[in-house]
Amino acid sequence: MLRVGLTGGLASGKSFVGRILEQQGCLLVQADALGHEALLPSGPAYEPVIREFGSGILEADGKIARRKLAALVFGDPDRLAVLNSLIHPVVREWTNQRIAEFGRLEPQGIAVVEAAIHIETGGHKNFDRLVLAWCRPEQQVERAMHRDQMSREEAEARLRRQMPLEEKRKFAHYVIDTSGTKDETVRQTVDVYQKLRSIAQ
Repeated sequence: MLRVGLTGGLASGKSFVGRILEQQGCLLVQADALGHEALLPSGPAYEPVIREFGSGILEADGKIARRKLAALVFGDPDRLAVLNSLIHPVVREWTNQRIAEFGRLEPQGIAVVEAAIHIETGGHKNFDRLVLAWCRPEQQVERAMHRDQMSREEAEARLRRQMPLEEKRKFAHYVIDTSGTKDETVRQTVDVYQKLRSIAQ
């Protein structure tokens, strides 16, 4: 089985690329989605996060308000590191479980793990190949404003806290340029899939 990391940055198109790879038959594990699941009231990170950050991060229905939580760690690397220490181990465990199960069913399959911070955490070293979804920084800002209703200032501030995509290119085996049309992105992604498929066999 081939283990593939898929990464990018804010609104760089990595989730779109991931869905295309999934349509081609890859297992797709989205680390962000698992992180959200871990924070649900039934999730293993729920109580530890509340103990650490307080009940002020809760909505009226008892769920953790991710925006309130994000505001507490915004610009504070130490607090962010604490939050990550509570969530990331759960995400890693669940990811490994899903990959192992997929590997039993598809010994020659391709497992894709989508996460924005593979490189920053050193996690990219755990994969056979790394795919980067790339576009220009100004496109990231515009897309984030449109998709997430962020102000330009919010989008630019978030972008400044991330490793630039140009820097990430140095680590990637394959770069998919998402700055064009969706059809162009699909075509590039299918081409990368074919290359991955030839390695996995």
